[in-house]
Amino acid sequence: MESPLIKNGGIGSSALGATELHHAPPEVLAAGVGGDYPRVHNFEDVKNICYLESVKLWAIAGPIAFNILCNYGINSFTNIFVGHLGNVELSAVAISLSVLANFSFGFLLGMGSALETLCGQAFGAGHLEMLGIYMQRSWIILSSACFFILPLYVYATPILKLLGQRDDIAKLAGKFSIQVIPQMFSLAINFPTQKFLQAQSKVGILAWIGFVFLFLHIGMLYLFISVFGWGLAGAAAAYDISAWGVALAQVGYIFVWCKDDGWRGLSWLAFKELWPFVKLSVASAVMICLEIWYFMSIIVLTGHLEDPVIAVGSLSICMNINGWEGMLFIGINAAISVRVSNELGSRHPRAAKYSVFVTVAESLLIGIFCSVAIMTSRNHFAIIFTDSKEMQKAVAHLAYLLAITMVLNSVQPVISGVAVGGGWQALVAYINLFCYYIVGLPLGFLLGYKTSLGEEGIWIGMICGTFLQTLILLFITWKTNWNEEVAQASDRLRQWTGLDEESHTT
Repeated sequence: MESPLIKNGGIGSSALGATELHHAPPEVLAAGVGGDYPRVHNFEDVKNICYLESVKLWAIAGPIAFNILCNYGINSFTNIFVGHLGNVELSAVAISLSVLANFSFGFLLGMGSALETLCGQAFGAGHLEMLGIYMQRSWIILSSACFFILPLYVYATPILKLLGQRDDIAKLAGKFSIQVIPQMFSLAINFPTQKFLQAQSKVGILAWIGFVFLFLHIGMLYLFISVFGWGLAGAAAAYDISAWGVALAQVGYIFVWCKDDGWRGLSWLAFKELWPFVKLSVASAVMICLEIWYFMSIIVLTGHLEDPVIAVGSLSICMNINGWEGMLFIGINAAISVRVSNELGSRHPRAAKYSVFVTVAESLLIGIFCSVAIMTSRNHFAIIFTDSKEMQKAVAHLAYLLAITMVLNSVQPVISGVAVGGGWQALVAYINLFCYYIVGLPLGFLLGYKTSLGEEGIWIGMICGTFLQTLILLFITWKTNWNEEVAQASDRLRQWTGLDEESHTT
């Protein structure tokens, strides 16, 4: 019996039959030319939807994930080169990048993520003229936010001492933080341009830019640290140059090659409706920051334990490895956000719903694979970061917690991406606040300081918070009425564009 998905056309085109569907070129499948998905009636429909959605998802997620992995590699290779200078240097840079830099990264990424909702839904509805204006508004808002974050970098040493970090670690971390201030300002340009390109699925260029500057960054680290002997100053210089290179390359591509795809030049309209844009940006920032800062806080809490150099160093290595997987899922997060926002803007509720189901299932499989890989190599992977046998042994002892975290982190970012695509940022911010800071962190504090578990206890408590948050978000997603989400997306477009949305759809 012919599948209703094929008979009714599915997402590819009403003209595609079963044989033609499986032999259609990827660009046709990824374009989503037809209407919404029909209802699923049998297993054949499920297979076809999984195939179509996988093609669409990875056409977006693959380049985005590769770009983010390359950008994260800039952080990771900085840690790797510095780690061979000594344990104190490794702990200091880990504190600076994992705590202070992650603070600004989380806040600015969150504010920039408002564009995932607005640009994605505007693109889906055909309002291309608004994409460049949204991006310019985001540049203004994020650049202003950087000045509010600046004191955190300038006064990093006393802040870290106040948080209980050892004096020598706090002093080195504070010096390094001042040296990487230029990198923070680069994010105000980087994130809005990323979201502008992602909303239109122009993600191949992001992958190439990320790869080129990761390669250049490794070369600069070797030159500045190993050849010139500049130490931490050399690591900071390479970090700043690479970050601004990525940001300016993305801007240059938009200025030259996106003139007919959302970029209409600089416009005074970017200064209009700034306050409503700020409110949505802050809601996005709070949602994402509560997630990023949650795992940042584990480094701070660990710094209060009896042997902070080994505790912070071993945990930072685990967080670094977890970050590699996390960057992959941030790429998937961005892709599902684009998929959901595009489909809601195009009035395709069932396509939005099915894209979520397929993405969650595939992400969980990837998380399980990464978990198994960590447990298999638990006695060896720390060698990449340190020559210290004591540090390697401490990392191997924490490997089982890293494996559990990787499974949880495979699902949680996907659901957060759905929230951004649907515009649920405020709701998810409240959920994150409860699960992370009322349940997870206090539990981690109790297990870490009131038992003999130490850093293990802190991590176990935080895993419990993540598990609770994931369960709640999965339940909310399962119960979502996607027809209502389409209606809300239409209302949001009318509010932000000031245009009759019907006149822009065909």
